Amino acid sequence: MVFTYGVNMERFAEEADVVIVGGGPAGLSAAIRLKQLAAEHNKEIRVCLVEKASQIGAHTLSGACLEPRSLEELFPDWKERGAPLNTPVTEDKFGILTKKSRIPVPILPGLPMVNHGNYIVRLGHFVTWLGEQAEALGVELYPGYAAAEVLFHEDGSVKGVATNDVGIRKDGAPKATFERGLELHAKVTVFAEGCHGHLAKQLYKKYNLREKCQPQSYGIGLKELWTIDEKKWKPGRVEHTVGWPLDRHTYGGSFLYHLNESEPLVALGFVVGLDYQNPYLNPFREFQRWKHHPSVQPTLEGGTRIAYGARALNEGGFQSIPKLTFPGGLLIGCSPGLMNVPKIKGTHTAMKSGMLASEAIFSQLINENLQSKTIGLDVQEYEENLKKSWVWKELYAVRNIRPSCHSILGVYGGMIYTGIFYWILRGMEPWTLKHPGPDFAQLKPAKDCTPIEYPKPDGKISFDLLSSVALSGTNHEHDQPAHLTLKDDSIPVSRNLAVFDGPEQRFCPAGVYEYIPLETGEGSRLQINAQNCVHCKTCDIKDPSQNINWVVPEGGGGPAYNGM
Repeated sequence: MVFTYGVNMERFAEEADVVIVGGGPAGLSAAIRLKQLAAEHNKEIRVCLVEKASQIGAHTLSGACLEPRSLEELFPDWKERGAPLNTPVTEDKFGILTKKSRIPVPILPGLPMVNHGNYIVRLGHFVTWLGEQAEALGVELYPGYAAAEVLFHEDGSVKGVATNDVGIRKDGAPKATFERGLELHAKVTVFAEGCHGHLAKQLYKKYNLREKCQPQSYGIGLKELWTIDEKKWKPGRVEHTVGWPLDRHTYGGSFLYHLNESEPLVALGFVVGLDYQNPYLNPFREFQRWKHHPSVQPTLEGGTRIAYGARALNEGGFQSIPKLTFPGGLLIGCSPGLMNVPKIKGTHTAMKSGMLASEAIFSQLINENLQSKTIGLDVQEYEENLKKSWVWKELYAVRNIRPSCHSILGVYGGMIYTGIFYWILRGMEPWTLKHPGPDFAQLKPAKDCTPIEYPKPDGKISFDLLSSVALSGTNHEHDQPAHLTLKDDSIPVSRNLAVFDGPEQRFCPAGVYEYIPLETGEGSRLQINAQNCVHCKTCDIKDPSQNINWVVPEGGGGPAYNGM
């Protein structure tokens, strides 16, 4: 980086007891629980939370059906506090789609898909509310600050994090608005970055946290919000499907939730497992195509699409959970991957992990006889307590459902497995199935696959990519260093394009990656439209060459979701 004379290079440092990276359900629940415990024991604890979104909740995207178990533990009086859980589930439907019809599948009591007692929520609004509760308890929230670097003590333990420098031009020179990042030091740093966090990636390597677990497996979830004709609106209805338009060897499915808001609103979306094999598959276009199914389109006809977004989610489950603690820090929520995959729910487990982490951290902070081997505290009790909790039991019980989809029967094999082994044995079978390996390694060369013909969008039910990205509110300062970095600039053309026909131009749900013909008329180059990025992390996960490294842009950049 080139810096001109006269730029102040000092970084200001703040000292806290606990620093939390990420203002989602896990990070905020951890912050709240710490402050609750401090108040109960009459102790002063400084808790700082940094969040890369410009506002708490603006990068949150989920279905979402919320199981209120953890919320009830955190705030037994959540109703009186006005938590935005406006839509109790009243109706649960599940079906298998063929090209023209829908085969209903009964949801037996005790299956993971049962949503009785849950709430359909706009998770971004719920997270905003959690942020308000945290602030009222004295948590210091720093939205618009992106944690870009992990800081270490000389003894190897985590010292804290630093936010990125801002006001740097694309070429690395400082602008007039240049400011150094802020250092936040803590006795314990809690990493709650969500699925595939870029700091967690570094911690896995440094502390070898994935040594004893399987590679994480992922899906990409695409979502839209629509206002629909009031006559078709059924508040409280939850619908899920598998099958068309995906083949049986591609894991995925849809959701359609009717929200009870002030207007007739539905949330709908499509999830595709990122272990798919055909490089011609385009998750965004599969989603657009699905909306034209005869069982879906009538709900949307005459309606208006008001929002769009996408986010990667963890699908590895129990087998893919890494070691969660290390000197000076720990991992909570979707960062290590605590989602219950067949339930398609991770908010309740994320919140509980944050609460358990805080209870373990608090007992170390107030222990006057504590003999710590390192300056940063190693809170191993958190992992021990998580393993004794209902979270662990729940994830263990469903551990074989997602990997059972890798048989010759594909997704239907998974449904049969669920019906026989889960419904009868409740996850007590004495074996644990494995995932086939990392998602990026599952992609087949283009020459071995059939190109997929997608229908043109009609502009009423289905839409093109760029008009969709416009609805995400995504914005980045244009003149800043690229946050989508390539380890080797030659690989996209020499390998990804040559062998896999450039899958990044299809798997990215925001049109960030484009292969452009060279001016000479021969060959192509990869163009990266970083300002379109919705921070979903799919490229970092699915790039078959593992050449793309996603790092944080300037704080405040990215999507501006309103209650996604």
